[in-house]
Amino acid sequence: MTVDRAELVSRIRGAALLQGAFLLRSGRTANHYFDKYQFESDPALLSAIADRLAPLVPAGTDLLGGLELGGVPVATALSLRTGVPAVFVRKVAKQYGTAKLAEGPDVAGRRVLVIEDVVTSGGQIVASAGDLRALGATVDTAICVVDRGEGGCAALHAIGIDLRSLVTGSELL
Repeated sequence: MTVDRAELVSRIRGAALLQGAFLLRSGRTANHYFDKYQFESDPALLSAIADRLAPLVPAGTDLLGGLELGGVPVATALSLRTGVPAVFVRKVAKQYGTAKLAEGPDVAGRRVLVIEDVVTSGGQIVASAGDLRALGATVDTAICVVDRGEGGCAALHAIGIDLRSLVTGSELL
């Protein structure tokens, strides 16, 4: 059963919004932080998030590319919901075993939807999309649970990626 959007926003806020002084991946400091592991580790909440993200998956998507680490549980839940296979994208290829950057199905020649949990500057999506494209993937869309509204959308647009978000940071404040 799909959770009402307003209720979902309230549940995400209650689980993940922290107040204080926080250093973000982008290097910026913020007086609030979205602790994504709080909504990613809650099976009922993660399931409700996947229900709401599913309609954002573009037609013709071959793979859901969950970015290390926070995008992986979101991509997994979304894969279970949509039936689209997931691939797990490392920040750096491991130096042992298969030594792959993208774990799972081969991305070459496939349309990969990048999945992230929280987007601020978009820096990790930009880097990972470049890596996936170098492996032969088509990357033109990314989705996230929370877009903080701090430049990520513009940064992605500049490299030809459409960002779709479930909620914005301002909705959670």
